[in-house]
Amino acid sequence: MSGRSFLALGALLASSLTTVVLAPGAHAADALLSQGRPATASSQEGAGYTPAAAVDGDLTGTRWASQWSDQQWLQVDLGRSANLSRVVLTWEAAYGKDYEIQASDNGTDWRTLRKVTGGDGGTDDLAVAGSGRYVRMQGLARATGYGYSLWEFQVYGSAGGTQAPGAVKVEGSQGDWRLTVGGQPYTVKGVTWGPAIADAPTYLPDVRAMGANTIRTWGTDGSSKALLDAAAANGIRVINGFWLQPGGGPGSGGCVNYVTDTTYKNDSLSQFAQWVEAYKSHPATLMWNVGNESVLGLQNCYSGSELEAQRNAYTGFVNDVARKIHSIDPDHPVTSTDAWTGAWPYYRRNAPDLDLYAVNAYNGVCKVRQDWTDGGYTKPYVITETGPAGEWEVPNDVNGVPDEPTDVQKADAYTKAWNCVTGHQGVALGATLFHYGTEHDFGGVWFNLVPDRMKRLSYYAVKRAYTGSTAGDNTPPVISTMSVSPASSAPAGGEFTVRADVRDPDGDPVTYKVFLSGNYASGDKRLVEAQWRATGSGTFAVTAPQKLGVWKVYLQAEDGHGNAGIETRSVKVVAPPVSGTNLALNRPATASSSQASYGDCPCTPQLAVDGRADTRWASDWSDPQWFQVDLGAAKALRTLQLVWDPAYAKSYAVQVSDDGTTWRSVYSTAAGDGDVDTVPLPATARYVRLQLTARGTGWGYSLHELGIYG
Repeated sequence: MSGRSFLALGALLASSLTTVVLAPGAHAADALLSQGRPATASSQEGAGYTPAAAVDGDLTGTRWASQWSDQQWLQVDLGRSANLSRVVLTWEAAYGKDYEIQASDNGTDWRTLRKVTGGDGGTDDLAVAGSGRYVRMQGLARATGYGYSLWEFQVYGSAGGTQAPGAVKVEGSQGDWRLTVGGQPYTVKGVTWGPAIADAPTYLPDVRAMGANTIRTWGTDGSSKALLDAAAANGIRVINGFWLQPGGGPGSGGCVNYVTDTTYKNDSLSQFAQWVEAYKSHPATLMWNVGNESVLGLQNCYSGSELEAQRNAYTGFVNDVARKIHSIDPDHPVTSTDAWTGAWPYYRRNAPDLDLYAVNAYNGVCKVRQDWTDGGYTKPYVITETGPAGEWEVPNDVNGVPDEPTDVQKADAYTKAWNCVTGHQGVALGATLFHYGTEHDFGGVWFNLVPDRMKRLSYYAVKRAYTGSTAGDNTPPVISTMSVSPASSAPAGGEFTVRADVRDPDGDPVTYKVFLSGNYASGDKRLVEAQWRATGSGTFAVTAPQKLGVWKVYLQAEDGHGNAGIETRSVKVVAPPVSGTNLALNRPATASSSQASYGDCPCTPQLAVDGRADTRWASDWSDPQWFQVDLGAAKALRTLQLVWDPAYAKSYAVQVSDDGTTWRSVYSTAAGDGDVDTVPLPATARYVRLQLTARGTGWGYSLHELGIYG
């Protein structure tokens, strides 16, 4: 012991459990094993006193400090088991009077190598005997009113254990980390995995041809072995995911109470442990990823102080999972993904056993570096999803729906994202870009690299990022200046025009397809091929659907070599025009009921005859109801047009009257399906009335517009 001498104390006390003995000089075989290794602690006094500061080699400039209470600890992960010979603690003025030096093979089960009582600070140079991968200072009693504070915590010994072949490690020190596989540097050049596991042998060779070395999954179970086997056969590693509720940001999969639901947590922990045991030695396993966007997703389940409690409990549970995984598999790192860097403070506080952080970031991926710096984080990270800006990040178009980026913009976004990841050297360990998927639907066209098994410009942008070149590749047609006319008033069942400039870089002949998606009109995300005809070079006449609302129209240009350019714009489908004068426009309207307040209400009867498609009348949620309009005098009628809100009438009758008292029926149906009803009305009358007898939904009846033409 140097500094404050414990020699006198050592002469008085003989037991190794109660004395501090000056260690013999370091043996030639002794090596400093702890410097720059991942360090964690039970607490820290503030942002400037992180556990990493106690293993950074700076004996007087940086330090770890705990909260001001007993039973605090600091531990370091040596990366593999070692034969331990010395532990040197360089205390700050706030030192430990009583403490133990402990070792562990798994970070969970600890054994005491040395116990110190009556310490007087300074530098404690302790001889120890034993082995372990993890070494810990377990504080028992403080010497001051402050916490425990160490300038440096140094562990010496020799590599007595062996690192498993292909073991994956997070190595290095603050700002100079690296991921290694079998001791060799490894940058994650990955894609998120979408195809069915049965199709893995078909698609993984293409993933490898892109230059990718990693795929990411969101769930791991008994079916994962086939995917892991196929990945290993293609030289690809897998980030094995474990799903926790509520995942996916919006809170998909239901809400869990992480404060009280011990059954869910215990069951999850048990299941995860089962699959870690099953796949820990698989050559394709790269790391384990616990949860996906749940810290953010919890806001859809809770609010206020309860939300904070749940987020702390969730990240604490993630730490329980990480510790369990480490106890089973010390040779692969553990991370946890969220949708914002705002989750990282929760992980830093509650999940110290994570080896690295992870985040999904799209349009904001280039800001992650600054967030990491501003947050003062002491662990590296990996980007687990990134790509073009999503629906939630782009401005709305003329029809009020998210303006999807073009093919060229999407490809540029992947290039930019990768450059920002690789630009954060020593901290960002790589990325899995979103998404190697084949779905040909609304989300698939927005994000997939190979929708409908067709390679996009984005596919080649990722390949260029990972391999440095796409020389010799036949690349997709490029679509530009796509437009739709009329964009905001396409008549239901009528035609609208699509125009675009299309060029193929390789001079290939191009064939076309036109698709429609009702995602914004009906929630149906499928792409359905439209009725269309070519009317000139890059000009197409497309038949509008019958259902009203905003639709997406997609122009797909294929080159015959498995490549496609896909561009999309929105079109608003409106009620088809009716010839003649609208006799009901702004005439007095009455109804059996109307909603005073709900959503966009009050929804009075007069709003259904004001000539506007964005206002409506809505009734109470019951049957029957009625709606009528007074034309002021008897008029010759020809056509009735009803423009329904989604809350439509399944069964109704149209009645007319000369005096508003005696009614005669001129039309009825029991098969109404909403949207637009255009009904012949060969009658002469002053009053027109809808007698509504059966609703098509659980809501009331609701009309955007009632027009009477004659």
